[in-house]
Amino acid sequence: MRPIVVAGNWKMNASPAEAGPLATGLAAVMADEAVIRIIFPPAIALPPVAAALAGTGVATGAQNVHAETGGAYTGEISAAMVAPFATWAIVGHSERRRDQGETDALVGRKLVRCREHALRPILCVGETLAEREGNVAEVVVRGQLGGALDVLDPGLRADAGSWLVVAYEPVWAIGTGRTASGADAARMADVIRDGLRARGIEADAIPVLYGGSVTSATIGEFLAEPGIDGALVGGASLKVDEMAGIVARAGMTARARADAADAR
Repeated sequence: MRPIVVAGNWKMNASPAEAGPLATGLAAVMADEAVIRIIFPPAIALPPVAAALAGTGVATGAQNVHAETGGAYTGEISAAMVAPFATWAIVGHSERRRDQGETDALVGRKLVRCREHALRPILCVGETLAEREGNVAEVVVRGQLGGALDVLDPGLRADAGSWLVVAYEPVWAIGTGRTASGADAARMADVIRDGLRARGIEADAIPVLYGGSVTSATIGEFLAEPGIDGALVGGASLKVDEMAGIVARAGMTARARADAADAR
């Protein structure tokens, strides 16, 4: 049975002084051990957040890592640098694809760096509004997924069922006021798993998250879909009450799925 995952991406919010207390407050309401829970603060706030979350069961993640192990890359941060503070990392987020021009092949190299340093990656894929309206959303998502995974050596790719998490981000539903439906997300989760199977990956073992402006009011629609296994939460992850509601709903889903599996 796939786990339910709730990942909070703070993006460029929370100073080091603010981050520790915020993480402490969030951990107190994210205490449901039926759910994998992760907080992704800005890189500069990783140390205080890791310290605040120690012993709580809530993991710390990096919002990004560089595709190289080190060198002359001003302003960047390597997987080795974040590994003392984090056990997870986000790769290929739509905002980095948009603002930093990250390609699928570059994202694939970041997956490799993550695995070298025992970071579990959440690989983000998703289409823009123009791509959806042009009826190429599925082609785009398959291409992003394959372009990253094809960088991996065969052994690492074959083992992806044990470490990979994929987040479907409909770019057109992030901060725009537009919303994707649970059915939209479920269809794209099927597309993602088809793409994984095409590369010999144990697709049914890999959690697929929804990542399009999730709130406590909308999370239920997505978790009601059997193919959706949690959420990559943006702005709501900075709000204690919102995360309390999201994790509570995720916990209900995790227990219901466990009960259903036991009944079989």
